[in-house]
Amino acid sequence: MIPTQLRQELEERVAQAITPREAAVDVMKGLQGHYGWLTDEAVAEAALILGLSTLQVEELATFYEMIYRRPVGRVVVHVCDSISCWAMGSETLLHHLEQHLGIAAGATTADNAVTLLPCCCLGNCGNGPALMIGDRLFGPVSPEQAAAIIAGHREDQ
Repeated sequence: MIPTQLRQELEERVAQAITPREAAVDVMKGLQGHYGWLTDEAVAEAALILGLSTLQVEELATFYEMIYRRPVGRVVVHVCDSISCWAMGSETLLHHLEQHLGIAAGATTADNAVTLLPCCCLGNCGNGPALMIGDRLFGPVSPEQAAAIIAGHREDQ
């Protein structure tokens, strides 16, 4: 069950939208912020708020990379693996971070602090390789810079 204030904020966002689907990402991100990820309960709540079926919400949730349908760490690191970032060394960056964190891409550290996810594009093509933590975009970053950035975010949690 979500707090009344959050429900009201999400319902207000839907009311301001031209169509409920227009507000779907905002609603899912709001619920994800509350739960930490988009749980099955959150999918059902989103469907009620949006006036959509749970299947429609599920389809939208699985389309967007920044909507998590399974638990993630307190810090989620997206490493861009688009062609532009790949040409600038994102593959090396990702492998370095896998070794540094002791996990494979797609996994979460044992202490649930960090989840490392490749991402098809962060829209920072001129500054690759790029990574994103929360809403903050970084690039270009070296493997060493990326490790320091993650360490800083990990300490903040």
